[in-house]
Amino acid sequence: MLTKGEVFIILRGHSGFYSYAILERLDGWLDIDVYQGRIAFKLNEKLFPYMAISDKRQRIMPTEKDRDMGRELDYKEAVLLTGTTNYFLKGEVDDKYQYTLENKDNRVHGWISPSSRTGFWMITPSNEFRTGGPIKQDLTSHTGPVTLSMFFSTHYGGEILALRFRNGESWKKVFGPVFIYLNSASSDDEDILTLWTDAKEQMLIETENWPYDFPLSEDFVQANQRGIVSGRLLVSDSYMNKTLITANSAFIGLAAPGDVGSWQLENKGYQFWTQTDAEGYFLIKNIIPGNYSLYAWVPGFLGDYKYDDYINITPGSRTRLHTLVYDPPRNGPTLWEIGIPDRTAAEFFIPNPQPRLHNQLYIEHYHAEKFRQYGLWDRYTEIYPNDELVYTVGSSNYQTDWFFAHVNRYIYNDEVNKTYIPTTWQIIFDLQEVVYSSNYTLQLALASATEADLQIRINDETAKVPHFTTGSIGRDNAIARHGIHGLYRMYSIDVPSNLLAIGNNVIFLKQSRGSTPWNGVMYDYIRLEGPSGNG
Repeated sequence: MLTKGEVFIILRGHSGFYSYAILERLDGWLDIDVYQGRIAFKLNEKLFPYMAISDKRQRIMPTEKDRDMGRELDYKEAVLLTGTTNYFLKGEVDDKYQYTLENKDNRVHGWISPSSRTGFWMITPSNEFRTGGPIKQDLTSHTGPVTLSMFFSTHYGGEILALRFRNGESWKKVFGPVFIYLNSASSDDEDILTLWTDAKEQMLIETENWPYDFPLSEDFVQANQRGIVSGRLLVSDSYMNKTLITANSAFIGLAAPGDVGSWQLENKGYQFWTQTDAEGYFLIKNIIPGNYSLYAWVPGFLGDYKYDDYINITPGSRTRLHTLVYDPPRNGPTLWEIGIPDRTAAEFFIPNPQPRLHNQLYIEHYHAEKFRQYGLWDRYTEIYPNDELVYTVGSSNYQTDWFFAHVNRYIYNDEVNKTYIPTTWQIIFDLQEVVYSSNYTLQLALASATEADLQIRINDETAKVPHFTTGSIGRDNAIARHGIHGLYRMYSIDVPSNLLAIGNNVIFLKQSRGSTPWNGVMYDYIRLEGPSGNG
């Protein structure tokens, strides 16, 4: 069981109100799993038809009646709008997962009422109480009109992100406060989109004022009781540079003590993240007292960093760390690589949607977020109707020749019903020499996995036993929910030289689990390394 206390605060001179929740379990309570925690508002759809969640992702939205008149697609959240009150929306797909944001970007979103010239906005000034780290994705606003502040959920991660309490575990956590901001246009001549601009400015004010000084609960930690951690992060990769490399724009933060990369699964404590500057320096502020591990990852480099020692934060403490050095996974020189190690599949080929299954918002803003279109999983079969994907190192281009998701192929049982079957991709590459009695390394990073089993065979597609298998992994559901990543997974795979040949070689990547359109993986980055000392 959980107890929940929710507080609403109205301050003089503030256009809106604050709300926060305290969830608590007492010692000895029964076992329980909790999958979502959120604050939700449902507005009057006649008043609030216009939604905004970013500068480019804003539009007139369908009504619930529009959805009721539409046709449910492969899952209930996705509806084809066949009859609408707004003709402009007819023929589009509406799905609340098309409007998700990463935690780091999910600071303000909401609705505008053109008739009353008012705005209703959800402002989240801090991510410290959210789970899963800065790039965990979650819901924002969607058709209803609904506005959410998601505190925790299993979205884009699966049940592994549920709060699980066993053996009478006690627990307490403060979620918020968040600010529900109301604004209005000053005159009939003012463009109502200035309400969005004003909401963004208010978000910056709220962020600057965090942590707030008005919550009276003793469970909310005030600014003077919090700590600071600072330092610098560099990267050591002698195959890229003989000197240390600046960790520019690295994500670095504190979360509960755990293993390397465990922060993305941690969901009961608080997390405090920032990004390094161009020289690798970082400053993490407003840290709640406690014992933490320090974690990081650096765009452009594989893997996760974890500081060796625990960091204990006490009220008012200032911890200055020595220069930290991250040694990313590396066993030898790069022979070839596919993609960019950035934890997403965004750099790969993302197809146009089927014309009858599009969302106009992501046609207009085509290149940045085209992955949010519905039904892209079936576009693989349509683009590769007879053969599977073959990528030839040296001539193929991952931006145009590597499909963003390794999904199943469909075949028709009759004119309507489909069956989905596993697919095998190929990477073809040449080696001018092979250093025998040595090990090569295949570095494999996945951006997402959903009920998948990725098997790797080298130069023998029919080998009964694969050279490597991930085993059954993932319930991210990012393919179905229009995400470009879920949970990050990385594998360093030994490749004995006797599996390789001088000249032509083929790596076979088989996603062996079928039955649904969404079984599959998204690749982040693949690199073949030669033996150590042969750079």
